[in-house]
Amino acid sequence: MSESLSLRLWREVGRHDDLQSALSAAVEIVGDDLSRRVVAIRYLIAEHRLWETVAIAGNASHGPLVGTDPVSEGSSMTLPAELRRQRTVPADAKTFARRYPGVLPNAAQGPVLLAVLSDEPHVTGVLVFSGLGKQEVSPKLRGVVQAMTEPLASALRHHVRQRDAMTLREAAEADRRSLLSKLGRSEISDVVVGADAGLRDVMERVAQVARSNAPVLLLGETGSGKEVVAREVHRGSDRAAGPFVRVNCGAIPGDLIDSELFGHERGSFTGAVSQRKGWFERADGGTLFLDEVAELPLPAQVRLLRVLQDGLVLRVGGEEPITVDVRVIAATNQDLRTMMREGRFREDLWYRLAVFPINLPSLRDRIGDLPALAMHFAQRAAARLGLPVRTPTEQDTRLLCAYGWPGNIRELGSVIERAAILGNGRRLDVSNALGTVSPAPTRQLQVPPGEPPGSRPEARAFATLDEQARAHIESALGKCLGRVDGPFGAALLLGLNAQTLRSRMKKLGIDAASFRPGRTGG
Repeated sequence: MSESLSLRLWREVGRHDDLQSALSAAVEIVGDDLSRRVVAIRYLIAEHRLWETVAIAGNASHGPLVGTDPVSEGSSMTLPAELRRQRTVPADAKTFARRYPGVLPNAAQGPVLLAVLSDEPHVTGVLVFSGLGKQEVSPKLRGVVQAMTEPLASALRHHVRQRDAMTLREAAEADRRSLLSKLGRSEISDVVVGADAGLRDVMERVAQVARSNAPVLLLGETGSGKEVVAREVHRGSDRAAGPFVRVNCGAIPGDLIDSELFGHERGSFTGAVSQRKGWFERADGGTLFLDEVAELPLPAQVRLLRVLQDGLVLRVGGEEPITVDVRVIAATNQDLRTMMREGRFREDLWYRLAVFPINLPSLRDRIGDLPALAMHFAQRAAARLGLPVRTPTEQDTRLLCAYGWPGNIRELGSVIERAAILGNGRRLDVSNALGTVSPAPTRQLQVPPGEPPGSRPEARAFATLDEQARAHIESALGKCLGRVDGPFGAALLLGLNAQTLRSRMKKLGIDAASFRPGRTGG
């Protein structure tokens, strides 16, 4: 007997840690019933009186359902009574948007079907089906919708908790780092390992630009150490006694960017119960590190350009501009030139930020630094975990050098910490921390006495890096039954961002579905 649609939806949605993946999985399970439609989840950010599309799936022509829309002053901040009463409501998008501003985007058109996901005080959300024909709201479709609502409501609540926690962590982390900088304190992660080897060229460019006030643009893959290099620029500058403030541009909702970067005055919008300084003001006299700057939407790029040109910020709701003295260091792992050609990044902002670009090599391009980096992370892991320091053995180093490191230095730090935990303070269990990869058979090469293991290219001749990376990722997927993200996914096991892992899998031609129960690899 086949399992019910509801059970299948609960099982698949529960495997995903992020809301977008959960919605995409649910739509995939429902299959042909939604093949021509757009399905979106809208969430009410009550403190800012905004409805935001937080996940979308289905037909590619989904532009009208994307974005953030304000609730007009005087309108109710609760779901419409008819929607709360009936739980699912078919409607004409334009008519519904006029009656209940914000719930649907103003650009939405045609027949839609809305379903309540949650109408709790702190989590209010709806599921929207668009692209419907006039006669398509059938009992079958309503049954599909009802089966989707409960698992997706749970996923939405999880998403909101994650976002709230991330906001608090970002604010606390920025304050902590700013205070450490003012006190002249440092931490283990500030050490630049490889400054005289694989990062020699990078550190020479850091020394060239540090004393100036020129903006710096750091380019490199995720996890390649951009923040550490940004701190070195700050430490070598005349602003070293001032604050160093890091902002993750990709973690700020689009409609809150002005408030976050430039601050707001009390009463400037609902929820603004007190005056707030933005990140530019907090970094006054020091350095503002704009990480993931490519994630800024185009309107925010315009306002950022104006601050860079004039040195003036205007708080949301403010009347007088405020002068700030801030050196900006930006970083991205994306190809900004391609984004400019596609119209997703402003050319004038590129010229303003890229006064002095610095390219950071990936860990694959500086394998000679790996033994020293592994030792550094082993010492840090011991301090964090309260364990005795255990150093990597020669075999450990060979395994580390043979791996492809798609997550770069960040991934290496995670692997070494996991190895310290698995070794129970007696050793570093690097083999299991890497997923027990069995390298391709090859001759064993000897490293001359006194020479660090892995420092010579021929000492790493196990297999190509792509072959090792493929075997390692496939081993992790096998252990996780084909799950990529979530608390039981391969991304967590590998110490990688789920999107980074998916990108690496696509490059290597790995299909996660072939590792799921009942499936065979092709």
